[in-house]
Amino acid sequence: MTQQTTLHAAFAGHVAAALDALEAAGTLPAGLNRGAVAVEPPRDPAHGDLATNAAMVLAKPAGMNPRVLAEALVGELTKIPSITGADIAGPGFINLRLNADAWLDELRAIAALGDAYGRSDMGGGTTVNVEYVSANPTGPMHMGHCRGAVVGDALASLLEAAGHKVIREYYVNDAGGQVDVLARSVHLRYREALGQDVGEIPEGLYPGDYLIPVAQALAAEFADQYAAAPESDWLVLFRTRAVAAMLVMIKEDLALLGIHHDLFSSEAELQAAGKPAEAEAWLRAHDLVYDGQLEAPKGKTLDDWEPVELPLFRSTKFGDDQDRPIRKSDGNWTYFGADLAYHFQKAQSADALVNIWGADHAGTVKRIKAAVAALTGATGKATPFEVKLVQMVQLLRDGEPVKMSKRSGNFVTLADVVREVGKDVVRFTMLTRKPEAQMDFDFAKVVEASKDNPVFYVQYAHARIRSTLRKSAAEGLAPSAGHLELLGEEELGLIKQAAQFPRLIEAAAAAREPHRLAFFLYELAGALHGYWNLGNDRPEKRFIVAQDINLTGARLYLAIQIGQIIRNGLALLGVEAVEEM
Repeated sequence: MTQQTTLHAAFAGHVAAALDALEAAGTLPAGLNRGAVAVEPPRDPAHGDLATNAAMVLAKPAGMNPRVLAEALVGELTKIPSITGADIAGPGFINLRLNADAWLDELRAIAALGDAYGRSDMGGGTTVNVEYVSANPTGPMHMGHCRGAVVGDALASLLEAAGHKVIREYYVNDAGGQVDVLARSVHLRYREALGQDVGEIPEGLYPGDYLIPVAQALAAEFADQYAAAPESDWLVLFRTRAVAAMLVMIKEDLALLGIHHDLFSSEAELQAAGKPAEAEAWLRAHDLVYDGQLEAPKGKTLDDWEPVELPLFRSTKFGDDQDRPIRKSDGNWTYFGADLAYHFQKAQSADALVNIWGADHAGTVKRIKAAVAALTGATGKATPFEVKLVQMVQLLRDGEPVKMSKRSGNFVTLADVVREVGKDVVRFTMLTRKPEAQMDFDFAKVVEASKDNPVFYVQYAHARIRSTLRKSAAEGLAPSAGHLELLGEEELGLIKQAAQFPRLIEAAAAAREPHRLAFFLYELAGALHGYWNLGNDRPEKRFIVAQDINLTGARLYLAIQIGQIIRNGLALLGVEAVEEM
C-alpha cells in the first residue's frame, strides 16, 4: 500500500484535479511547475483542517492575482462532497474544512493498512547511502558515538518508509596514525601478557583494559616471538589483529542498540586498491588538482615555517576558503585525500549520500561537499550530498557529571549505558532534541515515570491503550467500526492528530530529520493522555461506557488505531511499544 490511500495525499490529489480543471477551462495556463504546491494542516487549527498554498505559488508564473486564482480554485474544491468549507486567507492561502466522514474514513484506512500506514513511495526506489557511526576502530563504542548512531539508524529506517532503498554504511578509518597507536598499545599489553612488568601505560597509548584479551590471544599464538622484535616486524600484524578485534567489539556494542550496517568499508583497503590515486588522476585531468604551496599558518613566518609544494584540490572553486592538500609532504594521503576517494566510490552505487558526523567535524564539511560536487558533477550529474552534524552528549547522574569507565580508560562505554537503562530509553532519548542542539543525558531522569520523560510518556500511552483493550475484552466488549458516527469532537481531534503521521514521515525523510518523528509521537501521546484524563472527571468520556455498547465499540476501535500509529512510529525509531508498564 502507498501513501495515495491516506487523507493528505487524497486531498493533494483533489487540489491537483482542481488545477487540472482550471487549466482545461483556460483559467490557468497549462504546463506550470506545481512542485511547490503543498497541502498541509494550517498553523492554527481554528482556521480549518487543511490548507493549500496553490494560488500563492502559481499566481505569479500564471500572471494572475493570487486571490483571483484562489477564488477560482475554491469554486472547484467546494464541488468535493467531503469539503464543507473553503476560505481564502491573506493574499491567497486557502483553508479547507472537512466533514466528519473524511476523518472517519481515515480511521478505517489506518485499520486497513496496519503496519503499512505511513509508508509511501515518495522516494521512488532511489538509493540513499547513509553513513553513520564510523568511529575509529580503536576501542569499544562510547556515548560520544551513540547519538550519531541512533540518528543515522532512525534516518535510514525513515527513508525506507518513505520509499527509498537504503545502504547503511560504516567507514572504517583503519589507515591512519591512530591504528598504529592501537597496534603499539596492544604490543605493550602483549608484553604484559607474557609476564613482563610494563608499568604505567605511557601517555599517548590507549590505556583501556579492553585491549588485554587481544594481547593475550597474540601471546598464546606467538609466545615471545615479537616481545623484543623491532616494530617493523610486528606493527602490521598487530594492527590487523587489533582492528579486527575492535570491529567485532564495535559490532557487538551496536547490536545492543539494535543497529546493524549493510556495509563496512575499509580505508586501508581503499588505499591499497589505489582509489585515492585514481581520484587524484581524474581531478588533475579536469584541472581540479594542481601542485602548489599553502599559505603560511597565521602567526608563522618564513623563519619558522618552510613552504612545501603539495597537490591541492581547488576547493575554493566550490565555496571553500582555501584550496586543500590531498597528500602530505611525506607522500601519504591526507584524511581529506582519502575521504574524497571514498565518497566518489560511494556515489557510484547511490543516488544520494547522507553522512552523520560529530559536530567536531564541522570544519571539514565545506571541503568534502566541494569534492563530492566536483567528482560527481563532472560525470554529468552531481550526486546530492548532505552532512548532518550531531552534538555531543553530556552524561549526568542526578545532575552531576558521570565518572569515567575504568575498563575504557577515559570514557563511558555505550554498552554500560544500554545495560543500565535499556536500548529503548537510549534510542528514544537521543531523538528528543534536534541533533545540532547540545544534550544532557541524566541517568535518573531518563528512567523517570513522568510526562517530562518522553520515552516513558509515549510507551505509557501505548500501554494504556493495551490495558484498556484487555479490560474491555474481559468485560465482553469489543472494538467495532459499525458506529463510528457516534465519535464526537474530542475523538475527531485525536484522529486529526494521528492522521498527520504519513505526511510527517515524508517531511521528516525529505528533511533528513528523524527527531521530528519522536516529537510527533510525544504530541500524539499527549493527546491520548489528555483524552484519557477527560474520563476522570466525565465518566461518559471514558473509552469504556458499559451502558453504551455501540459508543464503546467505536472508541475502542479508535484506541486500536492510535496504538497502531504509536507502534508504527516507535518501530521506525527502533523502540518497542510495550504492552504494560
